[in-house]
Amino acid sequence: MPQLITPACALHASWLAALAEWPPGAHQDGTGLRLAPDGDLGSPEVFAIWVERLKRQSDTSLAVGEGRVHATHWWIVEGDRYLGAIDLRHYLNAYLLDLGGHIGYSVRPSARGRGLATWALAAVLPEARALGLDRVLLTCDDGNTGSARTIERNGGVLEDVRTTDAGLKRRYWIGL
Repeated sequence: MPQLITPACALHASWLAALAEWPPGAHQDGTGLRLAPDGDLGSPEVFAIWVERLKRQSDTSLAVGEGRVHATHWWIVEGDRYLGAIDLRHYLNAYLLDLGGHIGYSVRPSARGRGLATWALAAVLPEARALGLDRVLLTCDDGNTGSARTIERNGGVLEDVRTTDAGLKRRYWIGL
């Protein structure tokens, strides 16, 4: 059975195995990789710094960096196997309103096709409601039919498809 957990250093080896499945430089939405420090995430010390940054990003008593928002990060796991990530951005800035949304997720390539993203999104929606949000924005690339289905299965209503700096994006709202 999958679970959502707080990012944990104990999953370092499994996280690295998942990373190796992605093409070099591939975007992994919801992982918080933009918060990673300079250095090799293969190093346990650098990885631990990144995991701590992920945890701190949800603390609203702490300032977040320029252009960032508070967000809560979870990892999708089965036992000690890292399967993916999902994050809930507590509010939107202009960038997120245009092309990022409140929730981002990704599933490692070898774990796709099992409904994990659909399950994880459904599990995070009550967390968004608990933050006081009455609806959440999710976006996906126009050609990403798997992600579009995930959002639609969770009640997503297509607002529009728009050209952004990252290409064509489908924008969905889910009422809470």
